[in-house]
Amino acid sequence: MLDLSGKVAFIAGAGCVGEGWGNGRATAVLMARQGAKVFGTDRSAEALEGTSAVMELEDHRQWFPHTCDMTSAAEVEAAVQACVRRFGRIDILVNNIGGSAPGDPVSLSEEAWDGQMDLNLKTAFLGCKYVLPVMERQFEEEGVGGAIVNVSSIAHMSHQVGGRVNVAYATAKAGLGAFSRSTAIAYVRKGVRVNTVVVGMMNTPLVATRLAGQLGVDLEELVAKRNASIPMGRMGEAWDIANAVLFLASDEAGYITATQLVVDGGVTAAR
Repeated sequence: MLDLSGKVAFIAGAGCVGEGWGNGRATAVLMARQGAKVFGTDRSAEALEGTSAVMELEDHRQWFPHTCDMTSAAEVEAAVQACVRRFGRIDILVNNIGGSAPGDPVSLSEEAWDGQMDLNLKTAFLGCKYVLPVMERQFEEEGVGGAIVNVSSIAHMSHQVGGRVNVAYATAKAGLGAFSRSTAIAYVRKGVRVNTVVVGMMNTPLVATRLAGQLGVDLEELVAKRNASIPMGRMGEAWDIANAVLFLASDEAGYITATQLVVDGGVTAAR
């Protein structure tokens, strides 16, 4: 089940903003455990080092880290080419780049708005732009399709996490859902499936390193508040996201495309 042996996964955002398990690191390691060769990018070499340390500890020798700014077309194109040179193909693309900046249309600067669109939406566009031709060629030559999973957020589903207003982030993530569905239909006869994992409130290093500071609250207080707001009574973990991504990327999800898998402990349904 969920065997990825022989497959190559290109994971954008495979690092982590500190110690522990972020969504990208957990996804990269889980796919390696399932037999995939994993090419992981992050704009921070330090963030990738932690993932590399886990891969080395678990003896996953088919792992290759590559520093890349996924908002740069030239760097993304070079990273895709490097992956193909290294492993010969790309079967799975995971676009796991993102980050929120608080603000409403008046308080947000134009620069911040543009930055949010680039970080949360353009990165997926560029990943698809350069990986899709590889997958299409493989399908034409071998009859073997590809799978793309874009990582979104419940912030675009009438839910402002923790009471924050983050209109640019919410808008970009809503756009990511539309981008995924449109791309899925454009490539449905070309052997490529495209789906979206919609992430709820997760207890990852981002909570401690970024969110608590943005909100100006005590970390323990923030964690308790977020846990209490979720019907299941707790935040999710990076592994919850990694398992969802793994399923959608696997052959077991071969008849699933243009859909969203919400992983949020029931938050959006309850609200």
